[in-house]
Formats: sequence, structure tokens, C-alpha cells
Amino acid sequence: MLRSLICVVVLVFAALLNPGSAHSAPQSDGRAVVIVSGGAAVSPFTTPEQACRSGLAAGNTDTALRQNLLEHGHRVFTSPAMAGRGPVVDQDGFGAFGDCPITLPDIMTVDSTGSIDLAGERLARFLTHLHDDYGVRELDVVAHSMGGLYSRAAFRMLQHTGSPLRLRSLTTIGTPWEGGFLADYANGTTPLSDCLGDALCERNMIAFKAEVEELMTGSGREVTQRYLTGPAGWNEFQAGVLDDIPVVLIAGDRFTRPEPVNPMVWPNDGLVARRSALAVDVSDRVLPHRRCFTFDDTHSIFVSNEAGLPWETGLTWDPRVHDVVRGAIDGTLGPGSGCSQSR
Repeated sequence: MLRSLICVVVLVFAALLNPGSAHSAPQSDGRAVVIVSGGAAVSPFTTPEQACRSGLAAGNTDTALRQNLLEHGHRVFTSPAMAGRGPVVDQDGFGAFGDCPITLPDIMTVDSTGSIDLAGERLARFLTHLHDDYGVRELDVVAHSMGGLYSRAAFRMLQHTGSPLRLRSLTTIGTPWEGGFLADYANGTTPLSDCLGDALCERNMIAFKAEVEELMTGSGREVTQRYLTGPAGWNEFQAGVLDDIPVVLIAGDRFTRPEPVNPMVWPNDGLVARRSALAVDVSDRVLPHRRCFTFDDTHSIFVSNEAGLPWETGLTWDPRVHDVVRGAIDGTLGPGSGCSQSR
């Protein structure tokens, strides 16, 4: 019964967000927006003119955000991601999509369960493909969740290989810049008790640990505070990559508990703590140009669905987030709410 209801809801939203619906003519000056999805995501490749014809046009992370950007005249591509090796295939169940007109090979498809740097390598190949085959010269990247880390790894590769692509901006949405508490629990550094008895938090921690225990390496092993932060952490290794790239960080804090709490757990969007998504402890050496915004949202429509909330409470489906993303791309944003632990 529940599965049938979910499928009906997905089909209704798909009809509303049909890729053929009217929108402004996209930019044709060599600029493009690329949406990058996150860990364990399965997302299809879409172009400004082509997307999947059944289900959600660009998958459950990207569809609403893509549609909003198209309607405002942006030229938008979504990067392909598969939870495992291989090209993207049609999906059923929650966030279903199918009948996608273009399938790119695995060498341009992010393995969203693989390591951050390997994902970045695949993403860099994809971005190069956009340059070579679609005439893209300048990029604004909008990245959800682990996609923010994948994007930074891709930027580093493009810069070190002398790519002609110009990276105009990076917007990260719910990205675990300082790691995720689910991974910290799965890898033995955060106790289940830090959930403070919250059922959703405990359920997500336990489920994530079960997934990570099946992997010897990959994103689930790396998206930890230990791996990403500190003087020898992955973030510091990336120092210099974002020197000339303005970054907007967007966090969700739908779920909270009264203090005292572990600030790397609470408040959070269901999967990522606000403190991590706002990169509070990431140095200016790594992230010199930043603005921050926080919304009372969940990490994704999957989390919203799990919590019995409307899809518009998911970060990439919230119209308020869409406004900030467009402002980041257009260069019309104000100073933001301050990149600190406090809102």
C-alpha cells in the first residue's frame, strides 16, 4: 500500500515537472550550470533540452532544482551518478525515473559509493565532456551532499591538468564539509547515545553503519571528521583549489535537541549537522570566499518522506533554496547569514 502511494506521488510530481514544460530560452554563451548529486545517489545525465521521460526527470535530488533553473533561463546539465560501478540505469521505487535519452559511459559517471577522489576524477571527465561536446566554457556548480566534496576533487584535477574550463562558482547544499555523524558512528568515533534517544537519528545511524560495513573503502569510510579535518586531513590537502572560486554554503537544521548536545550531530538535516554543512571549522586557507545560509529543511525528499514531511522541506526542493542558488549563480546574493555555528 505504502509503495503504491509513493509511486502515485512520484508520478504526480513527474507530471508537474515534465522536462518539456515551458521555460525561458537557456543561455548560449558558453556558460552552464551543472548539478552534482551526492553519496549513494543514482542520478541520470540530463541536458537543457533532454531529460528522462518517465518518473522524475532528473532523479529525486536534481529534478525540482533543475526545473527552477531552466525556468529562469539557465543552461542546466545534471551529472550522472550510480551507486556502484557502471552507467546509470532506469530506477524504480522511491524517486523512480526511466526512458532517459542519453546514457554516458561509466568513466564519466560518478560512483557515488566510491572514494571521494575517484568520484572527482569521473566528474572531471564529465565536465570535460561538456566542454568538448557541448561547448561549455564556464561553469557554475551546484552540489548536493557529498557532491560538494566530489566537485572539489574534480576542480583540483581540472586545475592541475590545465583545463580550459573556467569555474565561476560553487554552491554546496547539505555538504558534509567536516564529515557526517552517520559515518562517524559507522566508523566508531561517535556513539549512538549522541542521538539523545531520537528515533530517526538512531535509525539512520544504524542503517548507514550496515551499508558501510559492506565496503572496505569508499565515501562511507571517508566522510568522517577524522578523514576530512585536521592538519593532515583531506580538506587541508585541497587548500588553494577554491582560491578564485566564490562558495555559497547552504545548510538544513530541521531536527534539533536542546543543549547540551554534540554540535557535530545537532542541529541537523537528518543526515548532516548544520555545523558541518556550514564548514564552521574549515580554515580560510581552504575556503577563503564563503557565504552561508540556513533553512529549516531536511537533507532530501527521501528524508522528508521518512519523517512524514512535505517534499518542499527537502533542501533541493525548497523554493527558498532555489532563490539562493540562483542568486549565487547570478552574483546577486547579499552577505548571507554569517558562516558561524549561530544562525
